[in-house]
Amino acid sequence: MISKQFISRLGRQSQRMSARWQSTSPFAAYEMAPLDPIIGLNEEFQRDDFPQKVIVGVGAYRDDAGKPYVLPCVREAEQRLVEQKLDMEYSGIAGDQKFVDLSLKFGYGEDSSALKEGRIQGVQALSGTGGLRVFGELIRRHGQKHIYVPNPTWGNHIPIFQNSGLEVRKYRYYDASNSSLDFDGMIKDIQDIPAGSCVLLHACAHNPTGMDPTLEQWKQLSELFKKKQLFPFFDAAYQGFASGDAILDAASLRMFVDDGHLLGTIQSFSKNFGLYGHRVGTLSVVGSNADEAARVVSQMKMVIRPMYSNPPRHGARIVSTILDDPKLKSDFYEQCKGMANRINTMRTKLRDELEAVGSTRNWDHIVKQIGMFAYSGLNKEQVMEMRAKHHLYCTADGRISMAGVTTNNVSYIANAMHDVSK
Repeated sequence: MISKQFISRLGRQSQRMSARWQSTSPFAAYEMAPLDPIIGLNEEFQRDDFPQKVIVGVGAYRDDAGKPYVLPCVREAEQRLVEQKLDMEYSGIAGDQKFVDLSLKFGYGEDSSALKEGRIQGVQALSGTGGLRVFGELIRRHGQKHIYVPNPTWGNHIPIFQNSGLEVRKYRYYDASNSSLDFDGMIKDIQDIPAGSCVLLHACAHNPTGMDPTLEQWKQLSELFKKKQLFPFFDAAYQGFASGDAILDAASLRMFVDDGHLLGTIQSFSKNFGLYGHRVGTLSVVGSNADEAARVVSQMKMVIRPMYSNPPRHGARIVSTILDDPKLKSDFYEQCKGMANRINTMRTKLRDELEAVGSTRNWDHIVKQIGMFAYSGLNKEQVMEMRAKHHLYCTADGRISMAGVTTNNVSYIANAMHDVSK
């Protein structure tokens, strides 16, 4: 018979072994990471059971009913692909070449002399985020130690480039006191950037401020970049979606190429084509000749292969089908313009509603800004008060996704903004 003392001794040994196993766990020192500012906001919103809660933090288009929107041209292109019964084989490391070619024409212009000369070449990327990460590692491997970004910039730019091994430096961009572009400060800071440095530029619809340089200011920047021998890198996430005119939204990029700059560009098709979940993008460079551009692309592939091997196919096929078909391409331009127009209408309505409820603040910056976001000017304390009192969720810096503003909630949003800012 087993004694009670023996059973007790076994129990104590088991507890000691368990404690020793727990203390030697390879995960014991892991801490809970902080919530992502956007994902965490969504989670907090989902937990809120207030009937009139509103979220204007998500950077994804919504229709006037507040629902996700799929462009009809995308539905038609997808149906055509289904009917073709295409295979599901791997893409090459550089992705779908037809997609890349059409993407470059879309971004740089079909009549681009640099494109016709073969000086512009690229690869399919995992939307904007993936392309930024590849480019960051690419230039770090080839001698760049740092990159300059506007202050402020899209929140993910900084960790992406830091994880690429680059030191992130900032140049002035936004004048918060006047809710306007700080162009003088921008020029002064860029004048002090060391020659050969890589400088990130938002091609249009600057995120988060929505404030872009004018074409005349872009010309000044182009001349300054040439004088200072700086390396421009364009993030083009909103072509066609910003103004409703894809050619106008690409004007800064095309100007720099026409002025003779050698540069890099990341194009995203998440916003303008509504392909958020498909992760569709193109990373490209403008070289001094076709051979140089090809060598850079070969080095991009060296970065991509051990990182994710090759990109997904379906979203790229959708974009290719649309851009390669005159009817679908025309439909896309019209539907993309429709999204931009709705957002611009909501900008005006929000400004007008703020004035109607008696706000004495100047909200004209809301209609002067462009693209998906409005940099409201609300500070963190006001944002948190608005969240607590009115269950209205935006990011802590006061950035409002205008895609989340609808005919039904614009008055509620204006009243909440007025209440915390009067």
